[in-house]
Amino acid sequence: MRRQILKEMGREFRFQGKLEGRCISSENFGKYVFSRTVMHKMLPREIYQNVSNAMDGREKIKAEYADTVAMAIKEWAISHGATHYSHWFQPLTGASAEKHDAFIDWHSQDSVIEQFNGKQLIQGEPDASSFPSGGLRSTYEARGYTGWDPASPIFLWRAGDGITLCIPSVFFSWTGNVLDSKIPLLRSEHRIDEAASRLLRLTGLAADYVYSTLGLEQEYFVIDRALRNLRPDLILLGKTVFGAPSPKGQELQDHYFGAVKDRILAFMCAFENEAIELGIPVKTRHNEVAPAQHEVAPVFEKSAAAIDHNILLMELMRQIAQEQGLACLLHEKPFAAINGSGKHCNWSLSTNTGVNLLDPSDTPHNNLHFLILLTAIIHGVYQHSALLRASIGSASNDYRLGGHEAPPAIMSIYLGQGLEALLEEIESKGSSSFVQAKSRYDLGVVVLPDLSKDNTDRNRTSPFAFTGNKFEFRAVGSSANPAFSVTVLNLIVAESLNLILDEIEAKLEQGVTPEVLTKAALPVLQHYLRVSKGIRFTGDNYSEAWAKEAEKRGLPIIKRSSEAFLALSDPKTIRVFDRILTAEELASRQDILFEHYVHHMNIEVNLMLDMFKTQILPAAFNYQKEMAMSYLQIKEALAPHQFHSTKQAAYLKHFNDALEEAMKRCEELEKGKVKAFALPLKEKSLAFGEQVASKMEHFRESVDHLETLLDDQLWPLPKYRELLFMV
Repeated sequence: MRRQILKEMGREFRFQGKLEGRCISSENFGKYVFSRTVMHKMLPREIYQNVSNAMDGREKIKAEYADTVAMAIKEWAISHGATHYSHWFQPLTGASAEKHDAFIDWHSQDSVIEQFNGKQLIQGEPDASSFPSGGLRSTYEARGYTGWDPASPIFLWRAGDGITLCIPSVFFSWTGNVLDSKIPLLRSEHRIDEAASRLLRLTGLAADYVYSTLGLEQEYFVIDRALRNLRPDLILLGKTVFGAPSPKGQELQDHYFGAVKDRILAFMCAFENEAIELGIPVKTRHNEVAPAQHEVAPVFEKSAAAIDHNILLMELMRQIAQEQGLACLLHEKPFAAINGSGKHCNWSLSTNTGVNLLDPSDTPHNNLHFLILLTAIIHGVYQHSALLRASIGSASNDYRLGGHEAPPAIMSIYLGQGLEALLEEIESKGSSSFVQAKSRYDLGVVVLPDLSKDNTDRNRTSPFAFTGNKFEFRAVGSSANPAFSVTVLNLIVAESLNLILDEIEAKLEQGVTPEVLTKAALPVLQHYLRVSKGIRFTGDNYSEAWAKEAEKRGLPIIKRSSEAFLALSDPKTIRVFDRILTAEELASRQDILFEHYVHHMNIEVNLMLDMFKTQILPAAFNYQKEMAMSYLQIKEALAPHQFHSTKQAAYLKHFNDALEEAMKRCEELEKGKVKAFALPLKEKSLAFGEQVASKMEHFRESVDHLETLLDDQLWPLPKYRELLFMV
């Protein structure tokens, strides 16, 4: 089958599609979004203003307006061909969820009409029994609710031959327990708004409110679907559990920012066009480092909207890839020994007036807020680095962290030379010259325009790096819903910011001048910078020297996510989540993370065992048989004095030993899995993360070695050279 598909691909590989008219256009932006522009046309002024304020998180939707809003939404949706509506939410599965209801209702005993009212808009009741709850409720306690979240825009989802009105929503149980990723995120936004607004009132920067912003760089692989369908591991898991390295990988660095292949560019144009129509502001696309790896990045948005858009974008990419005979792989490590994929979270804080609080150039004459905020971020990451590691934890991300340009699992902050010098000055002298203006390059070429130089370089090995006007949290995995990571960032920064402001305000009297404020603030900042200095690192995060240094500094070194999840029950975590999630809700999330980890690892183990026993082992036996028969036939055909069999016999023995070793490690893995499953949940997760994972690694080494020995005609799976380069 593999050889036949490769033969057919060789005949039909030339790209036959068209690129004309498929790429993004600003005219189509938000075409399928119930936007402010649409609302302004369809709603009375006072109702529009109420909904607009709700979208900004400043006001609730008034109950008396709900039916009017619902009627406008229904008319708009039906005018675009929608037949159903759905409350679109994010349960604790890591994916989105939806249940579709038709607009129709009984008009008379033998006729129906389209109907949609305010009650249906504002609240829904899906069956919550089969979603993860971590023990918050029993299976028979099925009632759950969805509630419209006006902060995220309503949109139309086109799939198959249908169009569905999707209402972004929160999800909670009948008892009021939080069962989704969005409620904690929205609560954390309120927390960071309170803390940052307090800071701005102190420093005299005018703003009504503050919100976090996010730019999510999404990395992904694209391969041919026909080849993908020949691999059970890619179908069920999105990654290869076996696979020897291709003779050519990424070592020439020729794929990074290289010319995009026509077939891939057609795919990019198609999903970008769909994204733009859904109001997703995709902007950047390029080839990434590994062969068949690419990246898409949007314009920055409010965090909640950015996360919703990222989840939609991933689904668009998967669906459109399927339509075009491709497969989009969003797993963090689909292929061993080359780059994995991340979802780099570029996080900052902005005011409603458009000021980026992490960009000193936005307020060049009033930058004390930047210095206080920077100190709070550093201190927050230092105090909660284990929690931050837990927030990006997963079985799939464990494969990626710490190699091939992915940041290590040791949390640290990179600030760059300019900011490091500034903070060193505050630590040593208790004074500050603030941030220097950008300098310019002189490249010695007369015709080149002036090129500005940033105050900081980029450190691709750092998990949390300042990049001039934001922090880039590079450790988040490509398949993850980043809501929990952003929630944690908001909360730990808000906590540290309030601590710092408490100490500064205790030194002040009313009517304080900027000079007095600065004089009072700098000793406080000096203290917090000294306390948290261990989290700052400007060197190579991949080096063994850094691992030793991090241990010396007392930083958590947590290689496996199963261990990282223990941070959710830490008293520090419970305190920082006060009024965001209860201790019971945090414990339920910890159990869910343990369960997900075990299930993902178990699926991978099962795939390894199944593929080895049913596909690889029979092929290896056939090859072994052919070699043995060939050896005996040649030996019989030649006279004894003409037969020099040393090397052939040694090769046959080597293959036999390699096969025996793979079978032995297969048995060890199977026993290790059974042993781990007998343990309680937490211990089971830790056992899969350590003992079982180690046996999986050894087993894979043996099978990958077999691939390099076995006849290519007999190997049953598409190889890396085919998966990565035949697209």
